[in-house]
Amino acid sequence: METLQFLAIIVVGYLLGSISFSIGMSRSMGCDVRKKGSGNAGATNMARIFGFKAGILTLLGDMFKAVLAMVLGAVLMGDLGIAAAGLAVLVGHCFPVFHHFHGGKGVSVGAAIAAAVDWRVLVAVVCAFFAGALLTKKVSVGSVCAAVGITVAALAFGITGPKLVLCVCGMCLVVYQHRENLRRLVRGEEPDFKMAKNLPSIRKGKKKDIQA
Repeated sequence: METLQFLAIIVVGYLLGSISFSIGMSRSMGCDVRKKGSGNAGATNMARIFGFKAGILTLLGDMFKAVLAMVLGAVLMGDLGIAAAGLAVLVGHCFPVFHHFHGGKGVSVGAAIAAAVDWRVLVAVVCAFFAGALLTKKVSVGSVCAAVGITVAALAFGITGPKLVLCVCGMCLVVYQHRENLRRLVRGEEPDFKMAKNLPSIRKGKKKDIQA
């Protein structure tokens, strides 16, 4: 019975993670977000291409699906269920079966995972993100800082067991998803973040894509 519950948590978590709010919204606005900007199906690229509101809606949608999966996991199997669901939804978000396994980089889902682990971990992750992003003007730096921060904070606050494993695995996957950003940072080619101000011109292709 427990094996079936565990498998159900993983399958449902992965399928929920595979639901991409950014791709759905961008297509409703005339283009696929994966064909603009960085090509990433995440909140940052949505804000870059379609503006602040689109970015926030994507962030909230991605966090909601993660919370939903982890609540199911918690009800069925406690901390082990939270960890299994959190990792499954993160993998689904990054490699969605509904969108040819080309998804986001996991930062928004990672924020939901941090909240599920411990509110203090979430605060630490948010602080790490804004510190990295504001100091460098590069969201990718903030994202990597937040990814590393989730494990550092979990260790600092004494988080153990499945939740700590979730933090470590989540950190590794998010950092891996930012590997191209890290390469550009090393080469000094990573651009600063700039939010879209004129949506119509972007939809018509008059604005150059930003590879970030």
